[in-house]
Amino acid sequence: MLLDADNRPWGRWEEYLNEPGYRVKRIIVHPGQRLSLQKHEHRKEHWVIVRGEGIFHRNGDDIDIEAGDTCFIDVGDVHRITNDGDEPLVFVETQLGLCLEDDIIRLEDDYGRAEE
Repeated sequence: MLLDADNRPWGRWEEYLNEPGYRVKRIIVHPGQRLSLQKHEHRKEHWVIVRGEGIFHRNGDDIDIEAGDTCFIDVGDVHRITNDGDEPLVFVETQLGLCLEDDIIRLEDDYGRAEE
């Protein structure tokens, strides 16, 4: 059951579980778009790519990803994902820890949302 959702300039996120200590979302990134370069102070994330292809950036490394790949993000890791394909990039995100929507420190953002 869908608990919450939000359209973003890069695509959309949908929340399916939000329990103490963990949260599960589906993230859809439109072709040619990317999430902000960001980090988290209170949570880890595990992403499973289920559709499309792109580039996963973590701590200065760029990794080509496609359906079936997984990405692990530790607390404080600087990360982003880019859809460089021509179909939506979809992944399931499991957050672990203190899972607050405002635990995002944006370092760079294509849509003017980076921290000052």
